[in-house]
Amino acid sequence: MNSSVKKNFLYSLILTGANCIFPLLVFPYTTRVLGVTNIGICNFVSSLVNYFILFSMLGISTVGIREIAIKKDDRIQLSKCFSNLFIINTITTCLALILYIISIIVVPKLRQYSDMMWIGAIQLLFNYLLVDWLYRGLENFRYITIRTIIVRSLYVISVFLFVKEKEDYYLFFLLTSVTIAVNAIINIVYSHNFVFLTFKNLQLKNYIKPIIILGLQAIFTSMYTTFNVAYLGFTNDESEVGYYTTATKLFGFAIAFFSALTGVLLPRMSYYVSQKNIGAFKDMLAKTTVNLIHFALPIIVFSMIYAPEIVEITAGSGYEKAITPMRIVMPLMFIIGYEQILIIQTLMPLGRDKDIIINSVIGASVGLLLNLLLVDRFGSIGTSIVWVVSETTVLITAQYFCNKRVGINFPLGILVKAILYYIPLLVFLYFVHSIIISPLLSIIISSIIMLIYISFIQLFVIKNDLVMGVINKFYKIK
Repeated sequence: MNSSVKKNFLYSLILTGANCIFPLLVFPYTTRVLGVTNIGICNFVSSLVNYFILFSMLGISTVGIREIAIKKDDRIQLSKCFSNLFIINTITTCLALILYIISIIVVPKLRQYSDMMWIGAIQLLFNYLLVDWLYRGLENFRYITIRTIIVRSLYVISVFLFVKEKEDYYLFFLLTSVTIAVNAIINIVYSHNFVFLTFKNLQLKNYIKPIIILGLQAIFTSMYTTFNVAYLGFTNDESEVGYYTTATKLFGFAIAFFSALTGVLLPRMSYYVSQKNIGAFKDMLAKTTVNLIHFALPIIVFSMIYAPEIVEITAGSGYEKAITPMRIVMPLMFIIGYEQILIIQTLMPLGRDKDIIINSVIGASVGLLLNLLLVDRFGSIGTSIVWVVSETTVLITAQYFCNKRVGINFPLGILVKAILYYIPLLVFLYFVHSIIISPLLSIIISSIIMLIYISFIQLFVIKNDLVMGVINKFYKIK
């Protein structure tokens, strides 16, 4: 893995760490101050806003990263590409905003939370100005990291200063929306250093088809991700939404670290395909798969054992019903991580958009059916089961397409070998969990044991060059 990828991964790792640490600072505070019901309201409204953002963005982010990565060496072509995508995004955002306003007026459940929905309109309006796809396509992760740390720091400070009681959930949601707006303004101003907006010789038609195809893929995918939260909110009370989103948020902190790597590698993989360097393409896929397996397994083991303690420490009392959903969704660490390898790193750079959308239709069909069968009866637990089964279905179909297109097989041998490596860790963690009564002390000791054990496996057993490369980068920075 070359030095630029290691450098970008280091920045992306810092970025992901910031995106996890800052919410972890806010999360225990807001769950205790706002309570499970108001947290559920915020997350329910947020899921609805994200649904409209999904329609406004379609496949622009993915197409943008892929196309910007290919054209980044020619400023004129880069600006034309940016202009085409930005203009299309302006049109789709306007349409989504109109539908959003109509929905607030027409749908009774949305009218019930109309004040929150109007605040959410800020997120919808400014989201398309974020143009993060431009910076990711340029592999400018240093800028993204610095900007995020500064803005997130201000956000955390604001939450602690102004959110003081349960009724402040409006203010909390407003601060979240304003953060997106501030990021968007900074991004769009800074973009002038790399591109200029032009209306000459536009080629919108060349981009519309892949944007729609990947947009449909995102919409179908949402049937077992974003739609889950919205449907749970419509069929159950806000508390069930609070339990589910608490469980999935804790899971999200973990999966974000692996997503840091896949986010870095998409532009690089697209570049390899454009240069017809299939050898480097497959080599990077193999390395990413090994990293996923050795990252996901210990996290899954740790989280399954310590789910009650993690929920108690991070969310506080009143969130005990989030424990079972958390345990159900934790295997998604591997399932979604491997999906990202198959879809984001393999099918997307290869331009297999049709395979991706077929894959998503199958997952959406399973998700929709299971939502109707399970969620009304089992609430947050049913929603968790829907997500896991749907993602597993998507993984199986994605594996079929990758095997058919480029001969990539499921890494069963690597997975079995890794499981054997981590059986002693499972024994150590279970032993510590059994003998130490204090939840916090038990987690701290087990975390240290896990970190030492993983480091030993990474450095001396599998001799992971990515991990060693990141360590060398830190030493050079020092």
